[in-house]
Amino acid sequence: MSRISPILLGVSLAMSGTFAAAQDATPTPSKIIQISRVWLKTGKSMVGNEKAEVAFASLSARAKLQGHYVALEAMSGKPRTLFVTRYPSFDAWEQDNKTFEKNPALLADLDRNIVNAGEFMDSFDSAVLTYNEEMSYHPQPDLSHARYYEINIFHVRPGHHREWIEGVKMYQAACDKLGAGPHWGMYEMAYGGESGTYIALSHRDSMKEIDQILAGGKKFEEAMGGEEGLQKFDELLGQAVDSSRVELFSINPRQSYAEEAWVKGDPNFWKPKKPVAEAAAIKPAAAKPVPAAIPKPGGN
Repeated sequence: MSRISPILLGVSLAMSGTFAAAQDATPTPSKIIQISRVWLKTGKSMVGNEKAEVAFASLSARAKLQGHYVALEAMSGKPRTLFVTRYPSFDAWEQDNKTFEKNPALLADLDRNIVNAGEFMDSFDSAVLTYNEEMSYHPQPDLSHARYYEINIFHVRPGHHREWIEGVKMYQAACDKLGAGPHWGMYEMAYGGESGTYIALSHRDSMKEIDQILAGGKKFEEAMGGEEGLQKFDELLGQAVDSSRVELFSINPRQSYAEEAWVKGDPNFWKPKKPVAEAAAIKPAAAKPVPAAIPKPGGN
């Protein structure tokens, strides 16, 4: 029977998938990402928070910001929402900030949105990470048909960076042998988190892909060099990594500020129709007053 360590299983889930280079929307992935985490207050309306976040996305589009972002809702771990904002450079991020500084009307709307969102927010934090090309493998910047995101977080022990790199390269070599085309983008912590933290991002078009990954364990073992290769890999990561975990998220298109290429690739997903309750709310009022309908949460 094949033996796969918990660390290796996590790496497999976060880093495997079907690669199609033609899907890449840009030559290279974003050099900078900001990951913001939001926890909602207990008992607060999910619908109210949804409206607040949709307002942020609408404002970003109106301001034509360079930093597009995808909203992710947790399917594992504590209930939370992540916003992964992508920038081509730190300068582009600064230019986005100046967009609001130069436009008092946009800045006033931003302040109102912050106040509205704060009503539903229990806590908030963010981290900034930079792209590591050497440790990535056929990254896919195009999220046109993505529905889910896997985020695998590793913390490398001080003084063990060599073993970490060797383990990643060993995994990359196994992926080359598989030929199925795994993909991931590796990002390294720059600000807002513990140094030595690496995050592998990989998206899924469907959860069926995860079933296929789990079913391919034997082939992966062979690509790693059999039992002996797996043991070496385990030893390398055991020496280098003192903690790791993988989390699964679903994409919320209504709260995302999607790139135009994604919208063109799958407009029905990224530009969904308004929920029935919301559409009804903007219809002309009836001649006789009636109680307002309770809005229903919008679907993904």
